[in-house]
Amino acid sequence: MKVLGISGSLREHSYNTALLRTAQQIGPAGMEIEIADLAGVPPYNEDVYGNGFPAPVETFRAQIAAADGLLIATPEYNYSFSGVLKNAIDWASRPPEQPFNGKVVALMGASAGRLGTARAQYHLRQVFIFLNGHVLNKPEVMVGGAGQAFDDNGILLDDGAKDLISQLLVSLQDMSRRLSTG
Repeated sequence: MKVLGISGSLREHSYNTALLRTAQQIGPAGMEIEIADLAGVPPYNEDVYGNGFPAPVETFRAQIAAADGLLIATPEYNYSFSGVLKNAIDWASRPPEQPFNGKVVALMGASAGRLGTARAQYHLRQVFIFLNGHVLNKPEVMVGGAGQAFDDNGILLDDGAKDLISQLLVSLQDMSRRLSTG
């Protein structure tokens, strides 16, 4: 199973990218998780889109289309998800053939706050309703107090969070299989 991991943070030592790396290490047998690079995705501009998709957007759209499922790790900024993630979703969702349509989407996130990324994930769910993505409901993975949940090398120390990520990946695999067999 091919999963595309998408981090809503461009920061070098991002907790959310670290969550995706954790998922790569603990995913179920047969699951390959590739992490998308959003650094080159330019700010969305309808004039630019009128001339076609920039190369980084084409790459991102192709990665989404080729994936059996998506695993999004989002930070929470100002009670919502990051502009980096919103921008990438806006670009990728433009016609033709919007690649999120029918994809199974698993959400997780880490932030310094006590609630983890509860509000950011809620907003992402709303976006994926419009894009016809199938967002998993459970388990919810919201790592609060991220500064203490990871070591200096970005290794997740929270065994409870690791267990939830593992369960989330199994759910992603199961739902993707159910939808693909109709």
